[in-house]
Amino acid sequence: MSGEPAIELHRLTRSFADGRGIFEIDLAVRAGEVLALLGDNGAGKTTLIRTVTGRLRPDSGRVVINGRDPMVDAAARRKLGVVPQRIALYPDLTIRENLEVFGRLAGLDAHAARGRAAAALEWIELSTRAGSVVGQLSGGQQRRVNLAAGVLHDPTVLLLDEPTAGIDAEARERLHDLLGKLKSRGQAVLLSTHDFSEAKALADRVAVLANGRVRVEGGPEDLVFRFFGGHQEVDLTLAAPAGAEASTRLAEVGLWPGRDPTRWFGPIPGGLPALPRFVAALAAVGIVPVQAGVRTPDLGSVIRRTSGSEPSVS
Repeated sequence: MSGEPAIELHRLTRSFADGRGIFEIDLAVRAGEVLALLGDNGAGKTTLIRTVTGRLRPDSGRVVINGRDPMVDAAARRKLGVVPQRIALYPDLTIRENLEVFGRLAGLDAHAARGRAAAALEWIELSTRAGSVVGQLSGGQQRRVNLAAGVLHDPTVLLLDEPTAGIDAEARERLHDLLGKLKSRGQAVLLSTHDFSEAKALADRVAVLANGRVRVEGGPEDLVFRFFGGHQEVDLTLAAPAGAEASTRLAEVGLWPGRDPTRWFGPIPGGLPALPRFVAALAAVGIVPVQAGVRTPDLGSVIRRTSGSEPSVS
């Protein structure tokens, strides 16, 4: 990956009356790179995607696509491919008809749209189902058609909002394979996902959002190591929320609270064998957990650390 970024976000802000939104987002994605947006529900992921696509006008800041402003430059907008979270297809049309319609909407002439649709059917391995009505397809098949519709015009930048939501593991694996092929073709991909394994498998970098701001950014494995240093993660449940003194003690041993004030997390040097000693040391200062566990930290652990919550998993 080299050269200028294909996507640049400069102090991008878009707020709503209830105080939610995105605030001063600075991100860049280069050609052939996948940047995954991770965070709790309400963290700002979908708002960010919609602002980049132009569906929401920013309060301040700039979106730059291949060096151009898509808000005023039609050529920049034509380089965008968008795959929304909800299936955006015509359920009463066939797969082929849908793809040809979306090709025309993207600016292709009739001949080019037919050709691109045929190639897309091969790519998503649904050529034998080309005449099937979309509304009768499985969820995974609809997701594949949805992805193909978003890239028919060969965009240089692809925006994906929860592209594998609501499908089974086999269908998700098929989509991951297709997304990997897009990356190898040199497209810059901005991916919003709840799926930590998806982010780890596909993303070169991850940006964790909380309350509309980027809290941390980096490679998936690098972020986990940054917060856990190769150690496992301990998960403690207290009988009641920790008071000021207990909170200080817990912080001193490297733990942080979750959204539930009785839950505390953090690295545990020595892993599971060290857990009895760890719990005994807390008991010696009057902190007695009602439950304690150890697990291998992942990107969900990073979200817990940066947003103070137990992330939801789709």
